[in-house]
Amino acid sequence: MKKGVLWRIVLIALTVVIAAVFFLPNTPLFQGMPEWWKKIMPNKGIVMGLDLQGGLHLVFEVEGEKAVEIATERIASSLSGVFERKKIQAGVKKDGMFVVVTPADAPAALNARKTMQEMYPSMTFSQDKDVLKYKISETERKRIKDTATDQVLEVIRNRIDQFGVAEPIIHRQGENEIVVQLPGVKDPKRAVEIIGKTAQLEFKIVDDESSLAAEMPPSIMPEEEIQLLEKFKNKIPEGDEILFQRVANKETGVVTKRPILLKKETLLSGDLLTEARVSIDERFSEPYVSIKFSSTGAKIFEDITAQNVKKRLAIILDKNVYSAPVIQERIGGGDAQISGGFAMEEAKDLAIVLRAGALPAPVKTLQNVTVGPSLGRDSIEAGKMAGLVGTILVVIFMIFYYRLSGVVADFALVLNILLLLGAMASLNATLTMPGIAGIILAIGMAVDSNVLMFERMREEIRGGKTPKAAVESGYKKAFWTIFDSHVTTLITAAVLFQFGTGPIKGFAVTLSLGVAINLFTALIGTKTVFDIIHSRKEIKRLSI
Repeated sequence: MKKGVLWRIVLIALTVVIAAVFFLPNTPLFQGMPEWWKKIMPNKGIVMGLDLQGGLHLVFEVEGEKAVEIATERIASSLSGVFERKKIQAGVKKDGMFVVVTPADAPAALNARKTMQEMYPSMTFSQDKDVLKYKISETERKRIKDTATDQVLEVIRNRIDQFGVAEPIIHRQGENEIVVQLPGVKDPKRAVEIIGKTAQLEFKIVDDESSLAAEMPPSIMPEEEIQLLEKFKNKIPEGDEILFQRVANKETGVVTKRPILLKKETLLSGDLLTEARVSIDERFSEPYVSIKFSSTGAKIFEDITAQNVKKRLAIILDKNVYSAPVIQERIGGGDAQISGGFAMEEAKDLAIVLRAGALPAPVKTLQNVTVGPSLGRDSIEAGKMAGLVGTILVVIFMIFYYRLSGVVADFALVLNILLLLGAMASLNATLTMPGIAGIILAIGMAVDSNVLMFERMREEIRGGKTPKAAVESGYKKAFWTIFDSHVTTLITAAVLFQFGTGPIKGFAVTLSLGVAINLFTALIGTKTVFDIIHSRKEIKRLSI
């Protein structure tokens, strides 16, 4: 047997084993596997979508204009404190989308304009007699609206994680809509109430001086959180509490939780935070998060940092610790930064989290639909039946029409189905009814390539070529036709995935995987079988 054929056999066997390992969690055999296997090997598999197992479908609209209005109000409130500290005699109030400044005299007007230029250079300016009017620029308005949608999305994620829904689907739709699908939710009313709550941002001091802090493990697995709280509940000092920080290993992707002992007293809350942005440290070229407090918040923050130098200040959102930096010195002026070797994405996420607590944009519910699981069960059974009947009919037809060569094509069909299920499981793909349709379509497409090659082989045999030469010529001459047809299908799937919604994207993913795997099984799988047949003895007649 040629070395090239042997390597192809090894490749096919390896892909089948990998596919089986990833798909195993979707089979009853997974429950009988040892615990070490469940922890180390893939344990999720294919997830049933909302339309198959029932649940809750929500669509929220983020009121962007309200977010701009809240930002305007915060600027006016902050400006009043600044003018008071600088002894600028000027009144400040919010009037619709304008910050209206009324100076007492010309010097006050000059100082007010200078201060506004320093603090808010991007705001547009107009003057009506002695009254100065400032408005957030269109570019900044767009950024605030976009940020509002991001922060609401993050708040919803936190709430759903707290609610404990497995495999939720949360994504933006259009400019200001958020789609939430919660498969398997048994109490839709409670879920809606939890999602709709306002995020709570808090700043608390870490109690590293307690002996309990030294007893706690540096990290635990997420499922061990309850056991740890139960273990230390009688040892927690009065006035303290244990919260957790989520830590993701950048190399392995493994998520753990770090227990942190905190003082219960909330020293500063998110309603006094006005902004959080990602900036770059010029010295080390590392991203950090710069934050800005209102005038009241700035004073409180300065007092906190002055009284707790060399202690850690925990930043908490919805009882989850996001960062706990050490206070190096007193921080005044209302500006601070949070650094700690962030990657750019981590810094962006933290900034969104901070803004989520500081500026929760109003949202309204556009859709609230509870989907029952009975339709899903019927669809799964109908899908299984359609797939089984379709597969059997295709297998019978190929054997009847192409004889033993049809058996080779059927081998490719079975291999195609196994690899497709394994690939979907490896991606933790969400299976929906359109996804089932995509799988059934992939079954039909799995033999298309073989039909093209088999017909070419027949032509070559009629032309007088030997079976081995006919096989080689059939694969060679049909290759580009097969390749072109599959590429055009992949382009169609890419368009569906880019512009389609959840179920359409599910169909596009299934279709793309089916096409890619079909190329592998048709061009490598069946060719390997024919090469094995011809490597043993000279075939005088090809059964095709």
